[in-house]
Amino acid sequence: MNKKMALSIVGTLVIGIMGGVGLMMNDSAYSSVKVALGGQATQNAVGSINAQGMITTQFSNVDLETALMSIQSQRTELLDSQLKTQMETIQNRNNEIAKLNEILSKLKSNRPQKSGDSVTLDADLQKKLTENGVQVPSANKWTQADIDRASETLRGKIDSLNSSQQMDMLRMQSLTNKRNEAFDTMTNFIKKMADQRSSIIGNMR
Repeated sequence: MNKKMALSIVGTLVIGIMGGVGLMMNDSAYSSVKVALGGQATQNAVGSINAQGMITTQFSNVDLETALMSIQSQRTELLDSQLKTQMETIQNRNNEIAKLNEILSKLKSNRPQKSGDSVTLDADLQKKLTENGVQVPSANKWTQADIDRASETLRGKIDSLNSSQQMDMLRMQSLTNKRNEAFDTMTNFIKKMADQRSSIIGNMR
């Protein structure tokens, strides 16, 4: 064997090795080669996506319909959870508004009849006023002006909560619409799969 033939053989081997490495680095080529050699193809995986577009679950060895159905079902469950949380937020805000209205009502009922008079509020009412940012006058002696200032502070907080409540209601309406849309999509998808299977079975008869 001369030197030229030896170099040719070495070059062929190097090219073959490089080509083999390239094939193994390519997933599709690797799968094809593995199947051709009697092996099994690599498993496909499909990720589920939540409402924010994040992958939450991996599915292996499942058909496309099952994967899509599972993703849509998880999206519906996620929206249900968000809707429940939003309803709890609205309920808590309603309770807070109701408590402030109760405090405001008690405060008004204790308002002195004459401008020069003053009243002493009970400890519980005084504590609730302090917790809500109302400044208690010295010696707990409340004049008409003190009661009016405290009432204005409470009304401001109630108005602020009502404004937030309106935004909460809009968000809940949006979540409700998205949840209904996701549920309708899932229902239509199930119906479509059932119709397709029925059509296939009917054609086989």
